[in-house]
Amino acid sequence: EEAIFLRKKITLLRAFSLLIGSMVGSGIFISPKGVLKNSGSVGFSLLVWFSCGLLSMFGALCYAELGTRITKSGGHYIYILETLGPLPSFLFLWAEFFAIRPANSAVVSLAFGRYMLEPFFAPCAAPVPAVKLVSLLGYYTVLTLNSWSVTWSARLQTALSVVKLLALALIIVPGMMLLAQGHTENFQDAFDRQSLVLDKLPLAFYAGMFAYSGWFQTGFVREELVKPERNIPLAVIVSVITVIVGYMLTNVSYYTVLGTEDVLASPAVAVSFVQRAFKSLISVVPVLVALSCFGTMNGGIFTFSRTLFVASREGQWPPLFSMIHIRRHTPLPAVMLMFPLVTAMVCIGDIYHLLNFFSFSRWLFIGLATLGLIVHRCRHPELHSPFQVPLFVPVSFTIICLFTVAMSFYSDPVNISIGCTIVLSGFPVYYLIIHRQIFLPFFSTLSDYLTHKLQLLLEVVQQEIKTY
Repeated sequence: EEAIFLRKKITLLRAFSLLIGSMVGSGIFISPKGVLKNSGSVGFSLLVWFSCGLLSMFGALCYAELGTRITKSGGHYIYILETLGPLPSFLFLWAEFFAIRPANSAVVSLAFGRYMLEPFFAPCAAPVPAVKLVSLLGYYTVLTLNSWSVTWSARLQTALSVVKLLALALIIVPGMMLLAQGHTENFQDAFDRQSLVLDKLPLAFYAGMFAYSGWFQTGFVREELVKPERNIPLAVIVSVITVIVGYMLTNVSYYTVLGTEDVLASPAVAVSFVQRAFKSLISVVPVLVALSCFGTMNGGIFTFSRTLFVASREGQWPPLFSMIHIRRHTPLPAVMLMFPLVTAMVCIGDIYHLLNFFSFSRWLFIGLATLGLIVHRCRHPELHSPFQVPLFVPVSFTIICLFTVAMSFYSDPVNISIGCTIVLSGFPVYYLIIHRQIFLPFFSTLSDYLTHKLQLLLEVVQQEIKTY
């Protein structure tokens, strides 16, 4: 009886919670090992963490301007489409669906499973099959919630953002107390140049930037934001500053209590920290960390489903995925599409290999999106965005992103080559199906038949009101 479209239900508080909930996830609890391993020393690892935070702020400011210039949802995809054209946007969509997003979700899901089971098996490691089973159960729970209600997904994200900040506080406070008491022995000779290997630094940045990733999430849900011209920049700036401060203090606490050898030897750094510093909370903190990962899974599904929704609306993805449930007003087909690939990657994947695997493609396209901002400014000087950053911000961010992507070929050629191959495999698909439409008659007939049947099964229809 009522019009079917995605409602504007994301307020400033919910936007802030979405960003905090997406950034503070598994990264700060698993990435310290990767950053330290590839940077070589405590001092250089802290420099990497701060540099990643500064780089994230630059990227977040660029995306805040893009979000006020381009009024559609879709994040990276729509920004690349509107500024650089249909081919690079489709290559992003191809890589995002087959590599970036499922690998990212698998990393967070595996971290959720590991931390959820850690208290039950400590001091031993949890069995790998059990970790993967719990990881999948957690992912499917979030998937169901996002299919059921936008409001409840947003409320869960707000509640879990509080849990995430509480988990960080429980790590920061005991570490700062020990540091104030003079326990600085783990910071002696912090900048040991002999252990620094320059060609490994891109992998250290990948691990650090993975922990910060999520600052771009408001762009994915732009059409569902209340007062986006005001709330996007405000939510981005406040959330990124909050996370930078929290991450720096958390890492200082890790090194104060554990030291480099313990961090490198630990499969779950936060659990090792609590075992050493706060034994009374040995069963509490891993659960808080697991809930933090749960919130990141929720934010990832919430936002990526909008990318598929917009890509379908733009004609670069099957039309079924631009449809909305007639009662729930959720993009149900787009939400459900990811679960087979995520399931496969959780079953066969390892966290650190998956992290390098998807980071190449992600940062390549983020660099292209901010390059698109520069192009858009040059093409449309008459457009005055309500929020605009100095030109050196997108220029420097784009150069750093593309340079890090290029350097990563020397650091991890196998995983990076796989990621590059997946991106390039989108070329023939785009040329044959979208650009030349050689196979369109066959695919059109099959697609129409399947779309009609699935529409009836899922109870979904096209959006009725334009929201951008």
